[in-house]
Parts: sequence; structure tokens; C-alpha cells
Amino acid sequence: MCGLAGFVGLRHDPRWARKTLEAMGAVIAHRGPDSLGFHVDEAVAFGFTRLAIRDLASGDQPMYDESRQIVAMTTGEIYNYRQLRELLVSRGHTLHTQCDTEVIPHLYEEFGRDFIGKLDGQFAIVLFDYRERLFLAARDHFGVTPLFYAHRDGEIVFGSEIKAMLEHPAVQRRVDLVGLDQVLTLPGLVSPRTMFEGVHSVPPGTAVEFRPGETPKTWTYWDLAYPRADAELERHDESYYVDRVEELLIRSVEKRLQSDVPVGLYLSGGLDSSLIGAVMRHLLPDSEIRSFAAAFPERELSESDYQRLMSEVLDTAHCERMVADEEIGARLRDVVWHTECPLKESYNSAAHALSEAVQDAGVKVVLTGQGSDEFFGGYVGYRFDRFRRDQPGTAVSTDLAEARLRARLWGDESFFYERNDVEFRSVKAGLYSAAVRERQHTVDCLEHPLVDRERLTGLHDLHRRSYLDLKLRLGDHLLGDHGDRMTFSHSVESRHPFLDRELIEFLATVPPDLKLQGLEEKYLLKQVARNWIPGRIVDREKFGFTAPGSPHLLRQDDPAIKALLSRDRIEADGYFDPDRVERLVRQYSTPGFRINVPFETDLLMTVITFNMLLDLYDLPAYTA
Repeated sequence: MCGLAGFVGLRHDPRWARKTLEAMGAVIAHRGPDSLGFHVDEAVAFGFTRLAIRDLASGDQPMYDESRQIVAMTTGEIYNYRQLRELLVSRGHTLHTQCDTEVIPHLYEEFGRDFIGKLDGQFAIVLFDYRERLFLAARDHFGVTPLFYAHRDGEIVFGSEIKAMLEHPAVQRRVDLVGLDQVLTLPGLVSPRTMFEGVHSVPPGTAVEFRPGETPKTWTYWDLAYPRADAELERHDESYYVDRVEELLIRSVEKRLQSDVPVGLYLSGGLDSSLIGAVMRHLLPDSEIRSFAAAFPERELSESDYQRLMSEVLDTAHCERMVADEEIGARLRDVVWHTECPLKESYNSAAHALSEAVQDAGVKVVLTGQGSDEFFGGYVGYRFDRFRRDQPGTAVSTDLAEARLRARLWGDESFFYERNDVEFRSVKAGLYSAAVRERQHTVDCLEHPLVDRERLTGLHDLHRRSYLDLKLRLGDHLLGDHGDRMTFSHSVESRHPFLDRELIEFLATVPPDLKLQGLEEKYLLKQVARNWIPGRIVDREKFGFTAPGSPHLLRQDDPAIKALLSRDRIEADGYFDPDRVERLVRQYSTPGFRINVPFETDLLMTVITFNMLLDLYDLPAYTA
């Protein structure tokens, strides 16, 4: 994966465009430090920063079709590029490299915009067709690879990270208050929203079309379709599903080992990464595998015993990166600069330290266990849904307003996603400044579209929650600020074998009771894993990723943190209520005070990191 930046408009000075592109590329050089590439004329300015992983000698971008009427850039990986290359050659196309990106302009020439549906991978693609005067961009099915754009005065500006786009004068620096409300209310930001007003994130499975002088249009080329709960589906015995998941997972890992540089492993000590590691070892029986793990001094936060066990089982060269308490706060400003959004917890500091260890080891690619919980029923919410079904009336809200809100959002007045949202609105109202409270109805992210409710109609509860986790938790939060931004902060590409389209589309056909059996989460995956990893790992209680929160930062007595939370600072910025922030500081500073993550929200962490965002990106104070 690498970095994209550029702009397309009616007309610009190529010399100015080249200079602007160089500035855009420089600010995201961490995404691709190996080489730079440019394509510039009076209408099109494409810039590319490369992290060389495949075809190291001849894989520089942009790339072109034979006529050079189509120019394209791609970040990420196209795993089926060899099959696509053979198809193109059989149809008369001439390709000069073994780089997966070269297939893109030729595929577009052959199939038009429908070529996107032929891709298997994690990618962000931009291309310009000079014949049609058409700009086309697309983000992969699950949102592994980020892509942002802004439109103003007939021009589109794009980038793999927003900081690159801010180097272009057409992109203004303003806070999107709905984005802030998303961070407080939901697991994190949800595409197309960002923290920057006027800057859009391309949603997973979505493409953008634009002709200079016109307005961009978006369309969905893929979405996950779960069957209705009352649908008559073919049912097989359990062994069929176990064997099929195992087969697809092996195939998925094999795809993601395609590389001309060594591939490492993030080894958390849990079920998911351990299983990925076991399949990786099976496919690479004689190769050295480098594994990496974050550990903490506090025993209750650390999984190092299980990580070491799995390293011994897998025979990996293991790097345990101990993250000291003082590093959490010390890394936070860098973390916010990379994530481009405020946070609710500090684990990103550990992820930032871990990717640094990977870089120090000379590794460019790592496999992870990300993406399992959302499709095998791994979070506590899935068990809560099962308990609710077994105990009718358990989650039905006595608050009529809450019931109506749930029905509007999720199509079920008793479905509980993250919290009681009507109650939390009052919490947010107390946190926001008086000026922001006057606009709370328009700022409230739940008053803006989040998901297509029709996609939730008639679904089994497990499938409803899975679809919502895909849309509201996975793409922009876990794969975005928590994943891509932290690995690429140190020029490392992460790959996620559980997020394979063929595997996920098969899982959509698996009966829900095989994913969550009784109150046992990830039942089906555990049956697969028993053939691969020790029972001690398979049967251990799920361990959520946590790290010290804002109470820990307050106890560090850091002057910089105090300054971010000072009354003068809060009043001057105008986003939060200074009295409420002062009360939270006193409460969180109380000896022994702890936040029960994930059931309680660390409000001060969001205030701290939001104020860091204001500083780092020179964002203005709030004005009504």
C-alpha cells in the first residue's frame, strides 16, 4: 500500500500543480518512502508515494494503458492480478511489469467502470480517462484502504490522507461538528463523514465519478447482503461449515502472503491472530516468520503469556514491544496527527509503538486477525441480543422516545446497539458549549443518514448487528484510525485475511446459531481453530484491547495535558462547556477512579485529543 494525492479540474498551471503535488506528497511520505511519481498537465495532477512490496524494480506509478489515454494509480493490493493479467493478455493488451497496479488502466479500457467488480483485494484506485474527460475513484469492499476527496469550484481534490489535501488551497480547514458527534456517539467516524467540513471519505464498496466542472457522483458497487430471518435456506451439517471456512481461510491467507518482501504477523495471543499465524506457518513451513506483539506493565492489560505461548507453538522470531505507561501520553500527539480525528481511548498509542517496532525490524507487511468479531459474533453485543431473545422484554425501552429512535435507526425498537441514545444526548448536551447546544439537533449524528435501514429489514439479530458493525465500527474506526493510520505511520502495510470477500459472502449464508451457540461467541471459528492451535488459546475468555485512559493521563501531571483542559483553553475554543470539563477533570482525578470500557465513554479523552487535533491542523475556534 502507498499514498495517493492529486486534483482534477478545468485548467491549472502545470508548474504550480507540480509544486502543489510535491507538497501533498511530502506530508504523506510515511505511506510510501521508497519513491515518488507524478503525472501533471493542465487538467490532471496525480502524485504517488510508493512503499515497494511487489515488482520492486518496475512498479512505480502512475501507470497507463497502451495509448496513454488512461492514467491510473492504486494503493493496496490486487490479489487476483495474475488471473486478470492473463485475461488482459489474452485480449490483446500489452503489459510491461509484474506489478498488480498495471492491470487497472487496461481493465478499465476493457470493461469500463464495471472493472471494479472484478477486483479481489484491498485498494484505493483513482484514474482519469482523457477520452471521456472522466475521473473515477474507488475504495475496496471493506474499507481497508482509505481515500478522501473534496469538491469545490468545479475541481476535485483527493488523497489517501486528509493532511495531503490540506496542502491544496481549495481545501479549507473547518471542523465538522457532526463528525465530532459521531466520535462521541458511535465507535468512531463513519464514511462519508470526516472531522473536516467539506472533506468526504469514500465509503467502503463505493466509487466516485467526476467530470471537471460538474458535481461528483457516488455509487455502490458492493454491499454485504444477509438473508432475511424468515428465508428458507439450505442447511448443512456442522462439519460442512467448518471445512468450508477452513478452506476459504487458507486460501485467503495464501493470497495475502503474495509479496516480494518478508511478511510478518501481529500476534495478540487471542483466537484470531493465533489462527492466522497457524495457517501462515502451514503455508510457510520452512520460512522464518517475524511476529510482533504489544505488552503492558500492568498484568490486567497484558496478554504477553499467551503471545509467548503462540510464538513458541508457531516457531516465530518474536518481538514483544513493552509499552510503558509514560509512552501512552507521549505518543498521543503523533497518534492524533496520523488519525486526523479525536479518540475515545489510548490504545492507538500502543499500536503506534508496535508499528515502529515492525519498521525497526525491517518488515514492511504484517498479517492481522482483524475482522473476525464482526462476522463470527465475537462482541458482547451479540450475546446480549441472544439473551434478549431468550428473555422477551429485556431490552424494550420504557422511554417512548428511545424506542422510537431505535425503530427509526435500526428498524427495531428493542434493538440496543451501543447505548441508550436519548439519555446520551443529554450527556453530550452537557459536554458541548452553550453555542454548540443551540445547534444540537443539526449537530446530532443520529439525525443524519448512517446506514440504509432497508438493508436491516427482516434480518436475524446477529446479522443486523454484524451489518451495523461492518458499517459503523469496522471500516473507518478499526481499519482506519486504529489500523491503517497506525501501521502506515511507520511505513507498514497491514493485511487482514478474515476480510476476504469470498469468505465473508460465505459466512453470510451460515446459520446464526453456528456463529453464536447459546452464549458462546465465535462457536464456528473455534471449531475451525481446534484443528490448528492449542485449546488453551481457543477456549480462553475474550480479551478486549484496552490501554490506560484519561484518568491515567491526569495522574501523570503533564503540563501539556493540563493546558489542553484549562478553562481558558476550553472557553477560547468554544466547542465544550468549561464547567462540565472542570467537573470531569475533578471526577477523573479522584484516586482509584476507573472507566469501565467499553460500557462507559471516556469523555475527557475525546476532549484532549480533539484539542490536539485543533492545534495540529490549525483548525479555528467555534463560531456560530
